Amino acid sequence: MHLTTLDIVIVIAYAIGLFTLAQWVSRDREGRRKDSTDYFLASKNLPWWAIGASLIAANISAEQIVGMSGSGYALGLAIASYEWMAALTLVIVGKWFLPIFLKNEIYTMPQFLEQRYGTRIRTLMAVFWLALYIFVNLTSILWLGSIAVTQVAGVDQDVALVALGAFALLYQLRGGLRAVAMTDIVQVTLLVLGGLLISGLTLARIGDGAGIVAGFQTLVERAPDHFHMILTKDNPYYKDLPGLSVLLGGLWIANLSYWGFNQYIIQRALAAKDLPEAQKGVMFAAYLKLLMPLIIVVPGIAAVVLAPDLARPDEAYPTMMRLLPAGLAGLVFAALIAAIVASMASKINSVATIFTLDVYNKMGKPKGEGELVRVGRLAAVVSIVLAIVTARPLLGSFDQAFQYIQEYTGFFTPGIVVIFLLGLFWPKANEAGALAATVGSFVLSILFKVFWPGLPFLDRMGVVFLLALVLGIGVSLYRPADAASNRIETRSVTYRTTPAFNVGSLGVIVILIALYTAWW
Repeated sequence: MHLTTLDIVIVIAYAIGLFTLAQWVSRDREGRRKDSTDYFLASKNLPWWAIGASLIAANISAEQIVGMSGSGYALGLAIASYEWMAALTLVIVGKWFLPIFLKNEIYTMPQFLEQRYGTRIRTLMAVFWLALYIFVNLTSILWLGSIAVTQVAGVDQDVALVALGAFALLYQLRGGLRAVAMTDIVQVTLLVLGGLLISGLTLARIGDGAGIVAGFQTLVERAPDHFHMILTKDNPYYKDLPGLSVLLGGLWIANLSYWGFNQYIIQRALAAKDLPEAQKGVMFAAYLKLLMPLIIVVPGIAAVVLAPDLARPDEAYPTMMRLLPAGLAGLVFAALIAAIVASMASKINSVATIFTLDVYNKMGKPKGEGELVRVGRLAAVVSIVLAIVTARPLLGSFDQAFQYIQEYTGFFTPGIVVIFLLGLFWPKANEAGALAATVGSFVLSILFKVFWPGLPFLDRMGVVFLLALVLGIGVSLYRPADAASNRIETRSVTYRTTPAFNVGSLGVIVILIALYTAWW
């Protein structure tokens, strides 16, 4: 694809505008320097619209756009379950998890684990999350993002890796979470607009002059095997999305871990000024998630008709971008870059937050606020350098990087969900049980992978979750701990939600029933 001068001007204007906006919202106010709350939690004053937009911007990245579009090309609309079930998960997070987190003034997930269980589980999980964010999440965004930039703009992939990483680092380095969250409304607007454009134009091309709706009907007729939400056992991709288990099993474990207990996601809601504002933000994000398959998955399915002979599924979205005329190509390319850098900046900021508050700040004597901010910025720089260096060795050989990410993070997510659910809702849970569930989840996942390789990874996550849950409960009962070790207050927490939140929740449920009924 050749970008015209107009396209290049649009992309440059986006980059300059975003950087300028980020520096403006990052400025120090009232003559005082940023402290750790300002830098890592945006002064705990994020409005609902920034929370919702930032949740989506942190989530929808290259691994989502390029990777999920590639999975749409390979296996079809069924991959949209990751998006649609996430909407219902966000409702659960807003209703049941956020009241406890905000009541206890939780800033990071390792902090919650320390206050609920003790220091050992906090340290273990802090190190785990740092490794996951750098060597799985950041690398995947960089790698898939660089593929898209290379195929669309013809830039050398190594140059694209460095440029994307440097831009994501620099535009948020000064302001931290505020710079990320307050610019994400621009990023999400551009993402949605660009995604709708490419979906509309690809469907119009398939419709051959009869319009977008006719194009969609033609796509369904020409690729009928790509329009089933529940795959049967004879489907070649059943191992990726194993039938009803998607709705009733392991996908719930993945979603609860990601949306409820994942620092770079939940950090936005923790930065709200109060619980109702946080709940409005997650509800806004839930409805945006319902829209995402139209933006991400449909172009991948359209490529089955328009480009049936792709060498790799992950080439689907960049290939569809080549159909765009001058000007629109630049806009959609800017939207893709927006998704990449927004998600990357979120993960960089979360790495800096966990390292600074949960590792560095726990070492030696108490640290000053200025020192914490400086260390956070240094941690951000180191994290992106490591991701740039390791992206190609770790991900260069995979043709569906999105599925790779889901499967291998699934070794740990059952244990994560167990320790948080027990910590939130079962007072007898203790550190010994939490450690047993965490280590047991990984060991059991490896054993199932080796000795039962035919078990779909979502089913494996569901089975391992149940076993880790039994292990966590059993060890907690066998080795009871002093109740004083639990410093999380839950007795005074109220789970009552506003009428607007309740109506919004009902709307999400009704829409999901309609979608799955239509495409069963």
